[in-house]
Amino acid sequence: MAVEFKLLGTGAGPGVPAFYCDCIACQEARENPSFARTRSGALIDTGKERILIDASPDIRSQLIKERIDSLSCIFLTHWHYDHFGGLGDLEFYVRLKRKKPLKLYLPPSAVDLFQNAYPFLQDVFEVIPWQFDFSYKFTDLELILLSANHGIETAGIWLKAKEELAYFSDTCGLPDDSAKKINEIDHLVCDATFYGENWYPNSHMSIEQAIEFGEEVKARNIVLTHLAMHYSKAITVRQLEEEIKQKDNVELAYDGMVINI
Repeated sequence: MAVEFKLLGTGAGPGVPAFYCDCIACQEARENPSFARTRSGALIDTGKERILIDASPDIRSQLIKERIDSLSCIFLTHWHYDHFGGLGDLEFYVRLKRKKPLKLYLPPSAVDLFQNAYPFLQDVFEVIPWQFDFSYKFTDLELILLSANHGIETAGIWLKAKEELAYFSDTCGLPDDSAKKINEIDHLVCDATFYGENWYPNSHMSIEQAIEFGEEVKARNIVLTHLAMHYSKAITVRQLEEEIKQKDNVELAYDGMVINI
């Protein structure tokens, strides 16, 4: 059985549609919910473990939509609200069904932040500071955290199964050491927040920059995620798909997308 990597959410912080926005991307998503994007996160299913990558504020609806009723552990890539804001939604799963703490791997710099933000969850999670470049072993899967460039301590996820996949939802390029490790990777799922001008060049990439980066590391398959769609220049899914169609190895991520590795 292949390891399944599923994108639970593929949007940036505001999601698509944003409640306050009436741009062409948000209009498209309201008219066709298949173009909507919840905040970014992923689930790895080995057949024996379900490993959650980030817990967005949309986690409850994401888990219900994908019929996920149990988790083995959680890795948070970094301590930004759109990646940790759903932690509280897991409280009653742990208390009422699991009945033992859930392992929560956090950036070392976020441990105190978690304890200050969620004092009522201290008995819900077993908090473990993660380590860069350490190999976490699961069934038919090796998970390694690689350093990303995002302004705060941030990791990307490097998965080794029958194929290899790198997931960097929030980064502006990569440190040289991380880039070398994912050279010629099978699947690169990559931050492509902005269309047009990159408002936060020290934290994120534009769609153009993400494609260029994927080509630099010679990724066999480039999947664009963390898509804002409505800034800095709004664009619809249909327009964006038309723009990238000449790139045979580039595709847009969408909520619920599965990559088997």
